[in-house]
Amino acid sequence: QLQLVESGGGLVQPGGSLRLSCAASGFTLDGYAIGWFRQYPGKEREFVAGISWSGGSTSYADSVKGRFTISRDNAKSTVYLQMNSLKPEDTATYVCAARSLRLTTYAPHYDYWGQGTQVTVSS
Repeated sequence: QLQLVESGGGLVQPGGSLRLSCAASGFTLDGYAIGWFRQYPGKEREFVAGISWSGGSTSYADSVKGRFTISRDNAKSTVYLQMNSLKPEDTATYVCAARSLRLTTYAPHYDYWGQGTQVTVSS
């Protein structure tokens, strides 16, 4: 079974940091573009950050530019999302997704999805 598993979520204070991980099970992330999305209760999923298969291209939502950094380690089939200067509005379920084509911000283009990890930013 092909799966993506997120980890690293939790409760942090505003201004704090978290590092999320997205690990592949049953397949390697080599050759896949990876996107991070977040979903608020009762709202549509939104793009957060993405990285190309080579790591040479990245994309960020305007709301997280300068605060979040996406990176990948293909040898470990893992993608990371370093989140700094967290704000209460960052509170959401964060989900990673993979596709075997070029990086996109369009969720329906992704082939595999994880279950999500909860991030809560509150003082």
